[in-house]
Amino acid sequence: MERSPYLRDRLESIDVKSRKLSEILREISKTAYQGRKLGEVYEILLKMFEDPKITVFMGLAGSMGPGGMWKIVKWFVDEGFIDVLVSTGANISEDIVEAMGFSYYRGSPCVDDYELLKHKIDRFYDVYVSELDYRVMENLIVEFVKTIPEGIYSTPEFLYLFGRFLNGRGIESIVTSAYRSGVPIFSPALVDSGYGVAAVLALREGRRVVLDMVKDFDQLVKIAEKSEESAVIYVGGGVPKDTINLVTVVQTLLAERRGSHDYYKPHKFAVQITTDLPQWGGLSGATLEEAVSWGKTSPWGLKATVHVDATIALPLIAHALAEEVVTRRPKKKLIELLLPELGR
Repeated sequence: MERSPYLRDRLESIDVKSRKLSEILREISKTAYQGRKLGEVYEILLKMFEDPKITVFMGLAGSMGPGGMWKIVKWFVDEGFIDVLVSTGANISEDIVEAMGFSYYRGSPCVDDYELLKHKIDRFYDVYVSELDYRVMENLIVEFVKTIPEGIYSTPEFLYLFGRFLNGRGIESIVTSAYRSGVPIFSPALVDSGYGVAAVLALREGRRVVLDMVKDFDQLVKIAEKSEESAVIYVGGGVPKDTINLVTVVQTLLAERRGSHDYYKPHKFAVQITTDLPQWGGLSGATLEEAVSWGKTSPWGLKATVHVDATIALPLIAHALAEEVVTRRPKKKLIELLLPELGR
């Protein structure tokens, strides 16, 4: 009797033996549940990084700096694994605290937060940081704002100049690495962070810098238009994820205005690390398959979502890539597309 085609791909139970981390991720892709999805994410990333036509966008949400993950994101930038970073303001400011020589501390969520307030300690779930150290980071941004001409900037322009400032100070942060690697950083909600605090403090001292979010998004769309194909890595969801998704929608609408109907340029590869779930209707938990209906992801491209804390997935994936990927991707240095507009 002929076996059903549903019984084609055998599950392979994993045994215990000495092996590399990259081999473990490959093998758990043949098991089940979120272990399989983590393995699938890793295998898609390998294909993504091997394709020279691909521009890789990373959407970075959550609180990765206090969580001890910022050096991994920095490593992705340094090694050329991502070409464009779209981040919350928190993720590209809170890393600077540690980069300046201060520390985050292991704490507990089971604590009297009023006691922490009295000691000027801020809490991120089970992580503590000195509020006074945090203020030093914010005041560093104030100092930077005072060094640039007043005017209107997009966030990649603003952050490029900040990266140059930090590089000159020897402060090794994500923004510093992006400056050196030519990776533009977009932050659609930049003021929702220490940057916003610093901008208001600088404004009250007479220094006005304006962030133009329409210019911001237009520059991101231009990068997508000039890219032959694109791929996305989503760490969490939120504004970074939707902003990257929307560049595909805008390209469709622009094509309609040129007379090209039913034009779609979806992301070819897509992976997502998230703890959010789709049934609540929010974008952070929305599936990559749902995005096909919007023309955001390709119906034929490779895609996988793993529902796991990024503090578990990112170290495993990064160390496996460090084992297995010996040839660096050429750096596209897409910031150069925006520098003529910056005029500096």
